[in-house]
Amino acid sequence: QLQLVESGGGLVQPGGSLRLSCAASGFTLDYYTIGWFRQAPGKEREGVSCISRSGGSTNYVDSVKGRFTISRDNAKNTVYLQVNSLKPEDTAVYYCAANFRLIGLCVLSRAEYDTWGQGTQVTVSS
Repeated sequence: QLQLVESGGGLVQPGGSLRLSCAASGFTLDYYTIGWFRQAPGKEREGVSCISRSGGSTNYVDSVKGRFTISRDNAKNTVYLQVNSLKPEDTAVYYCAANFRLIGLCVLSRAEYDTWGQGTQVTVSS
């Protein structure tokens, strides 16, 4: 069974950092484009960042550019999202998701992703 498990969330002060992990089981991550999404209370789920199968192509939503970095370690079957300079508006549940069809690029559209994790809570507060 294909499964994604997020971890690494928590409570952090403004300006702090976290490293979120997305671990895959039941399938080899090498063949999947991975996206990170987030959903704040009362808001729609939005695409934050994504990475192509090889890691050669990445995308970020404008609000996190320069602060978040996505990477992947296919040997560990894991994708990471390093989140720095956190702001209160970054507070949300963060989800990772997998797409099998995209090759050589990635997109931040929810509709393109088939397999989702359960999410990890990130709370930025003083």
